[in-house]
Amino acid sequence: MKKLAMLLLFTLPCGLFAAGADRTLKGVTMPVTVQFEGRQLLLNGMGLRTKVVFKVYAAGLYLEKNSTDGLEIAASEQVKKIELVFLRAVDGADVAKAIADGFANNNAADALPALKDRIARFEKLIPNVKKGDKLAFTYRPAAGIEVLANGKPLGAVEGKDFADALLRVWLGPKPSDKALKDGLLGLK
Repeated sequence: MKKLAMLLLFTLPCGLFAAGADRTLKGVTMPVTVQFEGRQLLLNGMGLRTKVVFKVYAAGLYLEKNSTDGLEIAASEQVKKIELVFLRAVDGADVAKAIADGFANNNAADALPALKDRIARFEKLIPNVKKGDKLAFTYRPAAGIEVLANGKPLGAVEGKDFADALLRVWLGPKPSDKALKDGLLGLK
């Protein structure tokens, strides 16, 4: 019993410190909690997007309630934020095309016509990025997705259906990068 008490005494402070610590992946550090309009969002997980052998961006997924179920997260009615921190320069059109491909791969074909115009508007919001730039997509319940580049608002796209479809790009059944999905879901 004395050994158990000593073990708890020494491990408890370390566990508390780790819970409040920032997380780092490939030199990108993200806080484990952020505030958004008075709500606390928790870092669900971080992942790395690679294309062939190139490291493109590190991403973090913030939620009000953590989960390891990608489709449940996409469908949930809570504030959700995915932040991409670029590890290299990328043309905005290439980022937009990759995301558009993700819409097609992870959403029912019959749902895409209703999203077509909003996907086109969303694609136009994506700027060229350089190493270190941040893109963030935040879902506000009943409002839609807000797009920010380096903390500056670029625009918004309305609709929960659009927001759900966008989150499935990374968390759906056919993500472009399975390791990234697993990282965002906190599975690795």
